[in-house]
Amino acid sequence: MERSEAELIAAVLQGDAASFEPLVQKYSPRVFATARRYARRESEVEDIAQEVWLKAFEKLKSFRGEAPFEHWLMRMTVRTCYDFLRGHQRNRESSFSDLTESESDWLQKFVTAPENASDMADAAKLLVGRVLEKLSPSARLVITLLEIEDRSVKEIAEITGWSVPLVKVRAFRARAEMRKIISKMGKDQYL
Repeated sequence: MERSEAELIAAVLQGDAASFEPLVQKYSPRVFATARRYARRESEVEDIAQEVWLKAFEKLKSFRGEAPFEHWLMRMTVRTCYDFLRGHQRNRESSFSDLTESESDWLQKFVTAPENASDMADAAKLLVGRVLEKLSPSARLVITLLEIEDRSVKEIAEITGWSVPLVKVRAFRARAEMRKIISKMGKDQYL
């Protein structure tokens, strides 16, 4: 008979570390999928996932059971990803001359005729990934949660621990930061 999450958690808290394994198996795909939104290399994704599971095991006694375990775990996952971004902030001032030909073509089409730029969706996706890499950690986090994961401002506030007004301010600033990066990309590419 399969034990419930509450029973597994209780067993872990009573010293049965092996009871944590079914939780890891059940939620690892979700943890990995979330980590992939914040890190590019698979080794970084694995590091983030490992960190999440270590934190979850160490902090399991702080899980109060008021919300589902999955919510608690995903909040920890997003915060771990945010910590990763802050710790591994990439040089956002690097040159954009390393754009691929398709990315460059898409950027040129977007700059000259934005209404026709949708033909090259794959290049646009890669370009969005590059723009996200250039964002500050808090901007990348809020844009990813808001625009890519389609979460509400209230959900983001709960996940990050920020106030609702702070989420709105950071979203506004993140969009401005993105516009600035895209503008710079266009200028660098066509000078």
